[in-house]
Amino acid sequence: MTNGDQHNRNRFLNLAMIAVFDIAGPLVAYSLLRSAGQSAVTALVLSGAFPALGVIVGLIRHRRVDAIGVLVLAGIAVGTVVGLLSGDPRLVLVEGSVPTAVFGLLCLGSLWARRPLIYRFAVEFIGADTPKGREFESLWQYHGFRHTFRLFTVVWGVTYLAEAVARVVIVETTSTGTALTVSKVMPYVVAAALFAWMFAHGRRARREGERLAAEAQAAASAAETAPEPAATSVR
Repeated sequence: MTNGDQHNRNRFLNLAMIAVFDIAGPLVAYSLLRSAGQSAVTALVLSGAFPALGVIVGLIRHRRVDAIGVLVLAGIAVGTVVGLLSGDPRLVLVEGSVPTAVFGLLCLGSLWARRPLIYRFAVEFIGADTPKGREFESLWQYHGFRHTFRLFTVVWGVTYLAEAVARVVIVETTSTGTALTVSKVMPYVVAAALFAWMFAHGRRARREGERLAAEAQAAASAAETAPEPAATSVR
């Protein structure tokens, strides 16, 4: 199997896990449990086993601790305990906003660190020990590159805080079934929009960098070919 085939296979497995464990599984389980006469709290708690299982499977597959996965598990645990103690299904749904808000705060807080969080995620995604990863890390010396990833981190942080607030509002103003559907779909819509914006912004920044480099090269070439001023004799 070639590297490309392996990459496509891993990507398909990741998408399948998201579809089964994070979206379809919880929604189908909640619907079936409610149809079987279970309370909204019980149905939500039991359907939460699917994303928790997905996080655990991901940890086993990659053999490393995923910070986002840990946040998801913590949110599920808190929502389950609070929901069972209170008997309020809305409190179970609000748990989804906890890891979202924490991630947003971590992004904004990382702006005071040596490297912002989105840059570190990008290095992790590319592979720090690969040639492409080392080349990527070497770009940190350039001001424009640093500014871009700090901007990315700010946008991700603010967006995820806004998403957390929006999810709480949706939980408080809609039915439990609607809020559950939105809470399972919204994170992927938001992430897709952020990646699309990052890609478009990155393309614009790259074109601008290429234009400035071409102008600098043209200016340097013009300076090299320009005739030197004639020397004046001193009497």
